[in-house]
Amino acid sequence: MIIVLKNRVLLTLLILLLLAAFSLPFLSYAPNRLLSGKSISLISLLHGPAWWLLLPLLLLAVLSLLAPTRNRALLTACVATALLALIFWLSGHAAQQLAQQGSPLARTSWGSGCWLMVALSGLIAADAMTRIAASHLWRIVGNTLVMIPAALLLFNHQLDHLSLLKEYHNRQDVFDAALLQHLTILLATMFPALLIGLPLGVLCFRSARWQVPIFSTLNIIQTVPSIALFGLLIAPLAGLVAALPWLANLGISGIGMAPAIVALVLYALLPLVRSVVAGLQSVPASVIESASGMGMTRGQIFFRVQLPLALPLFLTGVRILAVQTVGMAVVAALIGAGGFGAIVFQGLLSSALDLVLLGVIPVIAMAVVVDSLFKFIISMLEVTRR
Repeated sequence: MIIVLKNRVLLTLLILLLLAAFSLPFLSYAPNRLLSGKSISLISLLHGPAWWLLLPLLLLAVLSLLAPTRNRALLTACVATALLALIFWLSGHAAQQLAQQGSPLARTSWGSGCWLMVALSGLIAADAMTRIAASHLWRIVGNTLVMIPAALLLFNHQLDHLSLLKEYHNRQDVFDAALLQHLTILLATMFPALLIGLPLGVLCFRSARWQVPIFSTLNIIQTVPSIALFGLLIAPLAGLVAALPWLANLGISGIGMAPAIVALVLYALLPLVRSVVAGLQSVPASVIESASGMGMTRGQIFFRVQLPLALPLFLTGVRILAVQTVGMAVVAALIGAGGFGAIVFQGLLSSALDLVLLGVIPVIAMAVVVDSLFKFIISMLEVTRR
């Protein structure tokens, strides 16, 4: 009897998930946050209610042998959601039991197997969502629903005994301040970049003479390493403050947020200007001719015809620079800009992996949220235009 593989993507992800679950450590238990811990396998935890973890794995194995219809994709997404919630619950339950046995300084953290299981479960759910919904809008909604059971476990304090949550509770004030600083860097970069990039993009679109030097300059800026550009801005800004002391009252100095924001704005201009030019070039010439034939002025054609039609491509560029800024703001902590980068580098200096993760995971989450938000807006615009 020959078995024909019907859903190869699901089967591949399931095989990788099983290898991660049963060949890699699920948890790590250490006497404190600085020492290496001993590995705890998933098999050693499969007793009592933990056996429920095998049920979604079995269901996914059956679904991988069936043709990927829409109803089966919906069932696959539900099973992956349940699997994700069970992984979170099992890790929190095991950490709680280990905390009752060990010292208060002991740390229980996710092993490589647990991280991969979470990632692969999310990929299985995301793949199923592409078969359930054709539009980005409904995919975003579906992927958000997948995370709700795991989020409920987190907010109900079921994971508080994991080392990452202990680090958060110990440094909640620092974490909240870092979140505010990171958001400040993001917003303070976006607004000047839009104010500068939008007119530059329009200028490049309308004047071929200016397009080459502007793009050449922005390309040169983009090739400069971020940390080098941050460093290059320290001396000029420090000299500017020395010449104009009143600038210090505005928060401008050689180190801190000022050079970070200036550098991030410079980095943001290239993708932004390119998206403006690409968006305006995507407007059909026949549409512009029709608007001109209706008696519209050049300004009316731009604001009523070209800009609305170019908006999806323009917002795609804004999405790219927003995600780019969230990531690059981490490096800006090296010149005193703060944000989650300060937590990351503090963890690296103290060799505390959980502290590093406390800074890295929110950055990833923020990038995903920003990316999804812009995709949602773009999807809404596309739905409105239909």
